[in-house]
Amino acid sequence: MARSCRGDLVYHSAVFRIKELFGKHNCSSDGPTSSARAPGTVDSLLSEICNYQARSGFHTKFAHCGLFGDPHLQTFKDKFQTCKVEGAWPLIDNRYLSVQVTNVPGVLGSGATATSKITLIFKSYPGCTEQKVYQATTEDLPLAFSDGSQNGGLKEGAGSLRILEKPNVRQVDIQALYIGSTIIIRRVGRYLTFAIRVPEDTLGNSEGNADLQLCLHGCPQGELIHEHQLSLPSSSLLWSSSQQAYTVESATQQCNHLLQVEDVYFQSCVFDLLTTGDSEFLMAAYGALEDMKALYPSKFKLHTSKTVGSKSYRPHLAPTTVGLYSWVLAFFLLFAE
Repeated sequence: MARSCRGDLVYHSAVFRIKELFGKHNCSSDGPTSSARAPGTVDSLLSEICNYQARSGFHTKFAHCGLFGDPHLQTFKDKFQTCKVEGAWPLIDNRYLSVQVTNVPGVLGSGATATSKITLIFKSYPGCTEQKVYQATTEDLPLAFSDGSQNGGLKEGAGSLRILEKPNVRQVDIQALYIGSTIIIRRVGRYLTFAIRVPEDTLGNSEGNADLQLCLHGCPQGELIHEHQLSLPSSSLLWSSSQQAYTVESATQQCNHLLQVEDVYFQSCVFDLLTTGDSEFLMAAYGALEDMKALYPSKFKLHTSKTVGSKSYRPHLAPTTVGLYSWVLAFFLLFAE
């Protein structure tokens, strides 16, 4: 095959369509004037269509986005934010994929919200996948798309979109090889977390209202949680019996059990325990960190080296209302850097 045809989707789609018509009409591709087909020739072309890295080369640059906890957002541009964003909000909306999350209030009396539903729409891609919808809720983390399938549905390219089972783990991994993307959704207690890795050169293919893609542009200014907007519950009576009122010291100790490095994930954990009293948010922060390790190991190494090389931040504050607000102020100043 000529080198100029390798990245030509029109060419590859035509190859796929011709083979489809041959099968539909029971035609043979072998005849007196045709040479014997080299084993795997068409399949290799299809695998190239449905494998982003094979089409674009194996030196692809990737971007990562994550949403977890209160919720805390890490954008494709490596900005960390804490947002209200109550209700339904788009994380991603481009020609290949749409992701929408629904956030609900976490604790009565607090401005905190957390993710209760995630909807993914993988848009039809010729030769690789039909349109597929996946929806996760706090009650159901299915191991199949909404139509019951676990792959893209088209015979030749079915494996280019697939759901990977994770036995005994409240986690679903979805691989979309045809667009070079991997998604991890976790269920942590009553809420969900989301992480995705995508090729950087797919970020410009936006559709709809591009300005409202949280993974791409972050939260709108009016949805950012600042220290003067957040209402922290002053009594544990607002929390259920499974929750408790944390002090800065007890929240710090709890988060230290799993998060050894005092980075943004650690700070998010302490913040969430203070504002919600729900210890499940420790696991949400830990899961988000593990997802970054899995999806973007090179970024994790850089992230760790920067954190280790920086001055460790530990709030030594008395568990008073003034001290609590002072720590929250310090938290947001950290995210604003």
